Amino acid sequence: MKHALDYKNSPRTIKFESNLAEVLKKIIDEKKSRLLVTENDKITGIVTEKDLGVFLLTNDTEKKLDEIPLSTIMKKIISVDEHTSMIECAEIMLTKSIGSLVVKSGDDVVGILTKTDLVRYYTKTHSGEKIVGEYMSPYYAWQYSDTPLYKVVLKMIDEKISRVILRNHDEIPVGIITFRDLFALALKQGNYEDVLDNTDPIISVIFPRKGFISESGFGGSVKADDVMSKDIVSVNYDDDLAKTGKILLEKNINGAGVLSRHGNIVGIISKTDIVKAVAFLK
Repeated sequence: MKHALDYKNSPRTIKFESNLAEVLKKIIDEKKSRLLVTENDKITGIVTEKDLGVFLLTNDTEKKLDEIPLSTIMKKIISVDEHTSMIECAEIMLTKSIGSLVVKSGDDVVGILTKTDLVRYYTKTHSGEKIVGEYMSPYYAWQYSDTPLYKVVLKMIDEKISRVILRNHDEIPVGIITFRDLFALALKQGNYEDVLDNTDPIISVIFPRKGFISESGFGGSVKADDVMSKDIVSVNYDDDLAKTGKILLEKNINGAGVLSRHGNIVGIISKTDIVKAVAFLK
């Protein structure tokens, strides 16, 4: 049986005294979705790309990002011993609705384990055992492609989902908007703003924040199909779940559409769904 120590990764850290501009820059520069927070060289919390993105899209403060402390979005860590089984780690992530666990050896933090690591574990050890249809989520959020962007963003925030499928009015899927797309768009739009001090383009992200959920702002004037990705990664209902996990890892995505034998989208398979498969291995 494999344990947390077999799949853990070295943690990336940031100091508690940091501000959100520094968090954003570090996440971008190091291409990491989460950072562990240190106080006096001791790890005390965690910040994630998703939490930062939600803040960027919903917060209406007039403060600049370098004026907002990291503690605004920091969360407490949840840890496991390095000898905790991968099955137990999956169960904890599902129960706590979290995407990562801090791995400890005694009192020392020795790594971090994420949903991606659990997917990697499943793909390596359980090939050919389950099909996609057994673990996919039959519900998937969708909107029409000509929907104002702010409605799509609000749906993602309200339902706490990371992707929305877009259809045309013939009910045919034509694209997808993911949380990552919106996060990247927030940064991109920030670079286009005419700001007083634009020496650091990261800081200029403050200007479009309100626009994403504002009917009268950016989110109201832009349609979903203006920013959607037309490449909907899809798999088949009867495909091997482990092979599908490899696709998610290779394409660095969190989910894919599931197609019926007739080619219709009948659900979504995500990393969380594969974590459920790990949890049910007992």
